[in-house]
Amino acid sequence: MVIAEISVVPLGTGTPSVSKYVARAVEVLQQEKGIRYELTAMGTTIEGDLDKILMAAKKMHEVLFQQGAARVLTTIRIDDRRDKAASMKDKVDSLKRELDRRSSQ
Repeated sequence: MVIAEISVVPLGTGTPSVSKYVARAVEVLQQEKGIRYELTAMGTTIEGDLDKILMAAKKMHEVLFQQGAARVLTTIRIDDRRDKAASMKDKVDSLKRELDRRSSQ
């Protein structure tokens, strides 16, 4: 399973506020089957099959143009670990365990 982070930024909208554009991009994710996602303040973390994630990223990118953006900057980071299964929760839990271990030393 792939974990990816995506950020879509509309440019040329005439306003510094982008929440209505980002909301539309998130609605695209809500319609996708077989993908889990978590919103963060600076992007969205997505978990699923690589092909599905890339297709969803393309749809998220394109929907901002449909909303009237003149330019769209999309950034995608992909974590594709194949030596063992991992999820978004697994990654966070691993970090928390390490922090707990360090604080008990």
